[in-house]
Amino acid sequence: MLSAPAVLMRTLVLASLTLFIGAVYLALPVGLGIGLGWGPNTTLSVAATVVVALLFSRVRDRSERLAVRLVQGERATPFEVLTELSDRMAGPYSTPDMLPQMARILAEGSGAGGARVWLRLNDELVPAASWPEAVSLELGPVRVVGDDLPPLPDAHVGLPIRLGKELVGALTVTQSPGEALSPADLALLEHMASEAGPVVRNARLTAQLAGSLQEISSQAVEIRASRKRIVEAQDAERRRVERDIHDGAQQHLVGLMVQLRVANRVIHRDPDRARRIMGDARDIVTESLERLGELAQGIHPRFLTAEGLPGALLRQHRNPSLNVTIEDEGVGRYQAEVEAAVYFTCLEALNNAAKHAAGARVVVRLAEEDGHLVFSVSDDGSGFDPDRCYPGSGLGNMADRLAALRGALTVTSAPSRGTSVTGRIPLEAVVEEVAR
Repeated sequence: MLSAPAVLMRTLVLASLTLFIGAVYLALPVGLGIGLGWGPNTTLSVAATVVVALLFSRVRDRSERLAVRLVQGERATPFEVLTELSDRMAGPYSTPDMLPQMARILAEGSGAGGARVWLRLNDELVPAASWPEAVSLELGPVRVVGDDLPPLPDAHVGLPIRLGKELVGALTVTQSPGEALSPADLALLEHMASEAGPVVRNARLTAQLAGSLQEISSQAVEIRASRKRIVEAQDAERRRVERDIHDGAQQHLVGLMVQLRVANRVIHRDPDRARRIMGDARDIVTESLERLGELAQGIHPRFLTAEGLPGALLRQHRNPSLNVTIEDEGVGRYQAEVEAAVYFTCLEALNNAAKHAAGARVVVRLAEEDGHLVFSVSDDGSGFDPDRCYPGSGLGNMADRLAALRGALTVTSAPSRGTSVTGRIPLEAVVEEVAR
């Protein structure tokens, strides 16, 4: 559908051509025939047709230019357009400002509905500027093979911009509805494309520099993030060592202290029992030394590495004040981080039971449920009221261990009903976390 200005311009051109043809036939066959007294004459009619044929193209071009001038106002000549472009290129405009100016001159000088300047970046042509500004630049890059200009979207005419034989960019124009570019307009576009090489090259270099700066900035951000992660990892490692000391060697020493107190009470009335307790204390000292050695070497407990969770828990708690049962419901081997977290959490819970529920029966349950590794340490001791007891650092350490693996810890207790410590670790999340 033609726009109103296009209809008006075509009407003016058609009227001009009609007047021209009418005037020729009125002047030759009619006017000249009557003046010479020839009357209707075939020769004069043929002569009029020849004149119309010879002058029709020239009259049409002038009529079109006149119609454009009347409808759209004064329009620069191709020479004026090229002069303005040269002045802009030689002026103080920065490279980013130059491309929109080039698109404006291109659109206004050719009478096109819109114009766009493209830059070649690596093996792609990307839109860099357009005129009018309402023309969207949201076009995807176009793949370039070699130095041939590929078809460009939203364009009726596309011309390559080259430096030598290298394709550095392109100019495209979109015609107004119902209008076509004249040969003079096409020649103007070709001249502009041939002159635009240096400007487009500078713009491309600027864009590449901006891309490099962006990449450097991204790398700097990543370096800062990496340094932050290193510091956080160091802090986490220090906290891990603190937890391992607290949950491992320190708990063994606490157990040793309990054993020595018991031995001190019974040494006179039951020497045999005292000797057995001292033997157990000797074992605890040996295990504490092994634990400190393992911690110094930064490795997992030896029994945990060799035998997995059930075997390590059986070996690591020999406190005679507790009756410990391990219920292994088919657990397997897991990442070292998972086994260490479960092992130390269970060990902390067992040592808490030894301190606060001496003589109690303790059940350690290990199982896999719904993609989770689930464990619990439950005793039938005296229990406590959670609302009246402030949790110590041990419970905080256990919760931190599981939280680092996206797990959760639950402690339930009530007076005279014992205590249960339950943990769950999602195995899929652990695999993703360890893979990072």
